[in-house]
Amino acid sequence: MSSTIEKALQRQQQAKRDAEKATTLEKAAAVSQTASEAVPVKPARAPQQQPEKLPETKPFEIDLEKLASKGLISLTGARTQINEEYREIKRKLIGNAFGPISSTLNNSNIIMVTSGRPSEGKTFTAANLALSIASEQDKTVLLVDADVLKPNVLNTLGLEKRAGLMEYLLGEVEDISDVLYHTNVDKLKIIPAGRSHHLSTELLASQKMQDTVNEFANRYPDRIVIFDTPPLIGITESAVLANFAGQAVVVTEEGKSKLSDIRHAVERLNPNMAIGFVVNKSVNNDAEGTGYYGYYYAEREE
Repeated sequence: MSSTIEKALQRQQQAKRDAEKATTLEKAAAVSQTASEAVPVKPARAPQQQPEKLPETKPFEIDLEKLASKGLISLTGARTQINEEYREIKRKLIGNAFGPISSTLNNSNIIMVTSGRPSEGKTFTAANLALSIASEQDKTVLLVDADVLKPNVLNTLGLEKRAGLMEYLLGEVEDISDVLYHTNVDKLKIIPAGRSHHLSTELLASQKMQDTVNEFANRYPDRIVIFDTPPLIGITESAVLANFAGQAVVVTEEGKSKLSDIRHAVERLNPNMAIGFVVNKSVNNDAEGTGYYGYYYAEREE
C-alpha cells in the first residue's frame, strides 16, 4: 500500500513539475512576443530628391582689353581720348547725384540713358558711363539693362546671356540679388534684362519695380545706378521708367538725330528730372587738324 501511495505522490510531483515547466514556456513566449512587438520598424527610405537648381550667380568676366580695342573706355591705365571725354560726362552726373542739386531730385543717383530713336548709341554710352564711374575711388555702379525689348548690354560688354530683371519681376527668381551679378571690375555690378515678355510695360510699371528702384536708390549711399532704357519715341517702357529716375541722359548722334525727335523725346520725360544730352560721334579736330569721333555732354537749359 505504501508503494501505491509513493507512486501517486511521484505522479503528483511529476505533474506539478510539468505544469510549472509549461507555465515557464508560456511566459517566455509572451516575453519574446512583447519584445518582438517593441522593436521599431525602420521606415522605408524615401527617394533622395535632387537639390533645386540655383540661378547662375558666378561673376561676369569682362575682357577689358577687348572692349578697349572695340572703342570703349580703357580701364587698363591707358590715357585715351574717350576716357577723358567720359570723365567730363560722368563728373556732371555724379555732381547732380550727390551735390547740392541732389536734394531737389527724386532718386538723384538713378540715371536713365536713352535716345529718341534706335541705333543712336545709348547702350554704348551707358556701358562707358558705368565703366568710367567704376574707376572712381569712392563710388560703386550698378548697370541695369532695362531695354527688355531689345537688350544689348551683355552683347556690348561681350558677355553671355543670363536671367535678369524680367525673371525677377515675373517671380521666377525670389530675390533681385539672384540676378545681380558681380564682375571682375570690382565696383561694377550688372543686372541683365532677361527674357522678353508681352507684359513688359506692366511689369516695369508695377509696385514691385518701384520698390526695387527705391531700394537701389537708398540702400547704398555711394552707388550710382544706370538704366539702359529703350528709345523714347513710340515705346511706352521708357516713359514708365522716367518716373523712377532722377536724371536722364538723352543720347543723340551728330548728323543723324533730328531736332524734332529730340524735342519729342524730352517731352516724354519727367519735367522734374535733371536732363542732359550726350552727342555721340561728334566730329572734332585735334591740334593737328585730324578729325575724330568724340562725345560731349550738355544739360538742358530751363
